[in-house]
Amino acid sequence: MAILIINIKELVQVEDKPVLLRKGKEMSELKTIKNAWLFIEDDKIAAFGEMDNQALLNKVTENKNFTEIDASSKMVFPSFCDSHTHLVYAGSREIEYIDKIKGLSYEEIAKRGGGILNSSARLHAASEEQLIESAMERLNEIISLGTGSVEIKSGYGLNTDDELKMLRVIKKLKEISPLTIKSTFLGAHAVPLEYKGRQSEYVDMIINEMIPMVAAEDLADYIDVFCDKGFFTVEETDKMLMAGMKHGLRPKIHANELDYSGGIQVGVKYNALSVDHLEYTGDAEIECLLKSETMPTLLPGAAFFLGMPYAPVRNMINAGLPVAMASDFNPGSSPSGNMQLILSMGCIKYRMTPEEAINAVTINSAYAMGVSEELGSIAVGKIANLFITKPISTYEFMPYAYGSNKVETVILNGKLI
Repeated sequence: MAILIINIKELVQVEDKPVLLRKGKEMSELKTIKNAWLFIEDDKIAAFGEMDNQALLNKVTENKNFTEIDASSKMVFPSFCDSHTHLVYAGSREIEYIDKIKGLSYEEIAKRGGGILNSSARLHAASEEQLIESAMERLNEIISLGTGSVEIKSGYGLNTDDELKMLRVIKKLKEISPLTIKSTFLGAHAVPLEYKGRQSEYVDMIINEMIPMVAAEDLADYIDVFCDKGFFTVEETDKMLMAGMKHGLRPKIHANELDYSGGIQVGVKYNALSVDHLEYTGDAEIECLLKSETMPTLLPGAAFFLGMPYAPVRNMINAGLPVAMASDFNPGSSPSGNMQLILSMGCIKYRMTPEEAINAVTINSAYAMGVSEELGSIAVGKIANLFITKPISTYEFMPYAYGSNKVETVILNGKLI
């Protein structure tokens, strides 16, 4: 299938020489082409240029059958890459939301058997078919909002059977959804109630039982650990990441959401693809990240929903770091997968420029899920995951108009959705 999009008001995030990420001052760079065309062949971006260059357009499309789309007054963006979600779950947790309103902290709710443990109990009672059906509804919703690739974590199982169940569900979603999906094993998301006071035994079970079985069935791309105050220690995280790497699972880390936990440092030690949350990030953490290939990933939806401090993004970018943003879509602390809203939060809460925020939810978040060679920008040879907006005035309008869906047409893998 071939598609020609013509009269594009502005083609955004164009790359002549593709890069894997943008960092520091580079995050302010956003190349666009006004009055543009874009040609898609099979599932790839084949060519693009200015409408005034009719000779090139005619050469590219000569003797080819294609569907033509007129994008007058509209813009074309690469699809959002959402590199951190927990969107396979059974049931919402709005009662805990009321507890939060009344002043209970995340940790207090968790100690009462709420939070992750609540989701674990619900997931245990749900079938794989039920989980697939509800997850597909969420995936279809985020597609309509402009997301083209997503990372999904396990972590609501908290025992071997249920963790494997979650990962099998994610594997099935990879097969049936047009989204590009990456799978992450997060058995170390919380400590089950039955292991209270015996946390080291649960860590041993993850290392000796869960990880080998996950690897044997090829169920995960990455391994993750919640290394933070009240969850898993640096020493425990160290052991689990090492075990995961021995089975071919590259690390990703939940770190420094609740305190200066040392999670960033242990993530960098094991060359984590990303370290995520980062509300508590100081000079030592920034210095550590500057010496690494690890992507600092911000989850503003969780900080907003939980009323937590926001990560010091300006300090991070000014120091020369790259920054990605993701939704953290989950039932307890960020019940939204709307990456348009995350884009807006980057500008409103982190004081990022629109250019920086767009880079954070496209090319840098693609890097944070290991797909920036194929996705995250408009470049010849990349997978044609993109969306056409409704008529809008400027690309700055995308983060500015935070309450509406600006996406009109979605193309994934070169096909109209």
